[in-house]
Amino acid sequence: MSRRVAYYFSLLSPWAYIGHRFFVDIARRHAAAIAYKPVLLNEVFAETGGLPLAKRHPARQAYRLLELQRWREKRKLDFHLWPKHWPFDADLVNCSALAVVVAGEDPGDFVQKVFNGVWEAQENLADPAIVSRLLNETGFDAEKILAKAHSPEIRAAYESNRLEAIEIGVFGAPSYVLDGEIFWGQDRLDLLEDALAAGRAPFSANL
Repeated sequence: MSRRVAYYFSLLSPWAYIGHRFFVDIARRHAAAIAYKPVLLNEVFAETGGLPLAKRHPARQAYRLLELQRWREKRKLDFHLWPKHWPFDADLVNCSALAVVVAGEDPGDFVQKVFNGVWEAQENLADPAIVSRLLNETGFDAEKILAKAHSPEIRAAYESNRLEAIEIGVFGAPSYVLDGEIFWGQDRLDLLEDALAAGRAPFSANL
């Protein structure tokens, strides 16, 4: 039976963008199922002691820019450090991805399209017309998915993801959870792959 990685992320996160393609490749290599869990990132921060970018100390903001440049080079990506429409309200794209999940489909290609749209093409992903186009481009019925994204069912599932993330100890995005063990940040993907390859029991903070 394949193993399952719960993927807590926001389509607002540059780090989730940087790691997304590589995470999906790792999961495929190890025949691991991905449970996509879009979350409302700012509220997870608030509940777990984190701060939104604008409220962080200038030294932390400056270091973030260094890390973005390092990982842009490391992952051989080409993206803007300050995209034109970022930050934006990511609820629509997060809930659209969740609507795809609830429909029993794989949102991975749509998620990648959104990330590319934000960070590379500098598109406004709060614009329903752009979200609709990307859904259609990845083979989904945009009208149906967008209607579902606004439904009480999806809003409840979105809130459930947030509460679940906090309950299990997730405090930032992206977080990859394998057998209850949290791997926070795309810079932990090598460690996640090691765990998948080894098939080891999860490590625990409860010693």
